[in-house]
Amino acid sequence: MTTPHPSETVGDGEIRIGTPAYRRANLALFCAGFITFVTLYDLQPLLPLFGKEFNIAPAMASLPLSCATIALALGMLIAGTLSETLGRRHVMTAALFLTSLLAMLTYFCTTFPSLLILRLLQGCALAGVPSVAMAYLGEEMDADSIGQAMGLYISGNALGGMTGRIGSALLCDYVPWHTAIAIIGGISLLLTLVFARSLPHSTNFHRRPFQLRYLATSLYQHLHEPGLLCLFGLAFLTMGGFISLYNYIGFRLLAPPYSLSQFNVSLIFLVYLMGSFSSGIVGSMLHRFGRPFMIRLTLGIMLAGTVLTLADSIVLIVTAVAIFTGGFFSAHAIASSWVGRRARSAKAQASSLYLFSYYLGSSISGTVGGLFWQKSGWYGVAAMIVLLLLTALGVAALLLRLPKNE
Repeated sequence: MTTPHPSETVGDGEIRIGTPAYRRANLALFCAGFITFVTLYDLQPLLPLFGKEFNIAPAMASLPLSCATIALALGMLIAGTLSETLGRRHVMTAALFLTSLLAMLTYFCTTFPSLLILRLLQGCALAGVPSVAMAYLGEEMDADSIGQAMGLYISGNALGGMTGRIGSALLCDYVPWHTAIAIIGGISLLLTLVFARSLPHSTNFHRRPFQLRYLATSLYQHLHEPGLLCLFGLAFLTMGGFISLYNYIGFRLLAPPYSLSQFNVSLIFLVYLMGSFSSGIVGSMLHRFGRPFMIRLTLGIMLAGTVLTLADSIVLIVTAVAIFTGGFFSAHAIASSWVGRRARSAKAQASSLYLFSYYLGSSISGTVGGLFWQKSGWYGVAAMIVLLLLTALGVAALLLRLPKNE
């Protein structure tokens, strides 16, 4: 692992598109995104299974996922600052090793309380990846490369989420669920080695001693910048809608009149390929159409997909989920790269707050959606998602009226 050659960078050592350093960084961060989402969301298709095995309600069955995401959200508030002391690369590598090992330890987890404890620990470990990866991209990529690089990183998120969800459901046809999750942990450990070998060392990183006052001050500054607050709101609202759709669409398709099998329901996660594709190309579309148009378009696509899920046809439902997924990952790629450009300092803390909001939305809406499901079925869940997205459009309108600072 070497520092990028000067010919591979522009400006102050920033990595430029098309260079070997750019390709190595993208490979490493694609693996990081894949591992993060494959280990975080491999339990999602198993929520109905938990409901039956542990004799609990859907809202309770969602807790293994919500526990991990809330721990991830809280941990990221500190992880960004720790990475400025210990180094971006060191923090991400340790986090990926730990989450892989914890996933493997799921093999010994056979009770619901022990599962919740293990998932809390896993969420804490994963906190060392998302915001630090975003900060690394913001520091090391030149301005013309960051949009595409962020899109490719989020493509890894999408592919990891799809693989974890489908892989765990498929493995559960042959082995117990805790064995299936342990197998996914072993695969993640191998990919962690690829990450550690591929990621270029930072050239624009400036180490600073850990100071609690600096952490508090930087978080305070970001929370008083209206544009960043709007982006944090978008993260909360869009992720809340996204996780609610995926948490409870399985309950709908397992029930009459569809009565699909666990594995057949998990195949709906193949539409994650749409998310991987859309986030990969959104960077080039930003250059052509601009952020104001693209953020409205992607939120509108999510809204249209939500309404279409109300159809009775299984083909239309799957199509609707694909449309919704493409819109979500595109909106996430736009907003997350926007944070890196808008934050003038303490970029890791800005990324941490964005992702804190992102996973907080996942934790709260992901569980509250279960109450809507119990009360009104899928129509209740869809109504909640529509309300979240209409609010997100309002937040986006407010953001676009603010003075530009980039």
